[in-house]
Amino acid sequence: MRVENQEDVLRIIREDHWMMEILRAAKSLNLPDWWICAGFVRSKIWDVLHDFKNRTPLSDIDVVYFDGTNGDEGIEKRWEAKLRSLLPNVPWSVKNEARMHAVNQLPPYTSSADAISKFPETATALGVKLNDRDELILLAPHGLDDVLRLRVKPTPLFEKTPDLAKVYEERLAKKNWKAIWPQLKIYHLGENRASSDQRL
Repeated sequence: MRVENQEDVLRIIREDHWMMEILRAAKSLNLPDWWICAGFVRSKIWDVLHDFKNRTPLSDIDVVYFDGTNGDEGIEKRWEAKLRSLLPNVPWSVKNEARMHAVNQLPPYTSSADAISKFPETATALGVKLNDRDELILLAPHGLDDVLRLRVKPTPLFEKTPDLAKVYEERLAKKNWKAIWPQLKIYHLGENRASSDQRL
């Protein structure tokens, strides 16, 4: 199936009843500045572009929000419990991005969108949510070109920061995405071209 632009991405999510059920559950929490991000969006796109008949399993469903008034990690666990009560077979992970900069040893984030823009890979720096009118909203701070062209590249922050460049390369080795989605083009730092091998 062809997925070439934002409208196509929104369409394949809208037509996925499982994804929409998850989005409605997350919306029901009324969290401030919330998104479901990362693999939830990226893996759907890559599955469709690879013509997979079955969904690639996700290790977690990343729900992020931004609440600068309360950085207690325990609140996140309570939100996860609430989501599990709604959809018990979903691997929920809830994080308040107002505190996650400290975990990631970065300057404070200003919003969930700011935090998502500082994820390691451009193809992972994606978010989706439902607005008050139940319309699907897509967030792609680095655009959709890389994820739609099956390119795994670092975000500017990870490309330009030596310590984070190492984290990016370690993630490539750990995730081994090319073993799941063989058409991916993996970009290693310091390279101007994608790797054509399995050097992950």
